[in-house]
Amino acid sequence: MVDNDSATEPAMTTSRLVVAAFLGLLAPLAHAEVKQSAADSFFVSFTEPVAASASKAYVDITQIQRWWSSEHTWSGKASNLSLKPEAGGCFCERWKDGSAEHGHVIMALPGKLLRVEAALGPLQEFALKGILSFWVKSAEDGTTTVTVEYRVNGSSASGLDTFAPSVDEVIGLQVARLKRYIGTGNPEPPAEPDADKKGDTPPADAKAAKPKPKATKPAATPKK
Repeated sequence: MVDNDSATEPAMTTSRLVVAAFLGLLAPLAHAEVKQSAADSFFVSFTEPVAASASKAYVDITQIQRWWSSEHTWSGKASNLSLKPEAGGCFCERWKDGSAEHGHVIMALPGKLLRVEAALGPLQEFALKGILSFWVKSAEDGTTTVTVEYRVNGSSASGLDTFAPSVDEVIGLQVARLKRYIGTGNPEPPAEPDADKKGDTPPADAKAAKPKPKATKPAATPKK
């Protein structure tokens, strides 16, 4: 007689590896502390200052198609995303060959809080409950901060503690893109100098280093 637990364990392990690979496509990023991690849950949180008022930051958060990474969509294009910032509003993705609900809004307080119930990406297939919250706060000195929290719960068999570090990196990527979008209107990181062009500009003393052209003798004056 086959032990069902033994038979399903390799399949579950494989699924977890697939999810980890999907979530770990990123180069190592500076990431926040994983606040809590266990087999049945994890909680990650990021807080960043942003160069905007609370009202503008909130509106920018809702423009998810403009700052979310295309690498973490089903269609490969963030422009296919949409988010309706009201209770029941869909955080959805629609493209020619299909559609997906990433989550739906469960609380919307303009200028303060947007909360979405969402088991993001491949976590969807594990029947997990995830809550993604965007807190916007203004201080008395006029500065604004955005805190992004993601809490996921499941059964003790979910092995969520193995997902937490990779999810932390993915959410960290999105937060960095959001911060740049709020501050500059462009979520992409600044372009790095092209290493191939570094040698194109001659050094300051290159002119002095060039050999001087040889002097040419004037043509001989014919004798009278």
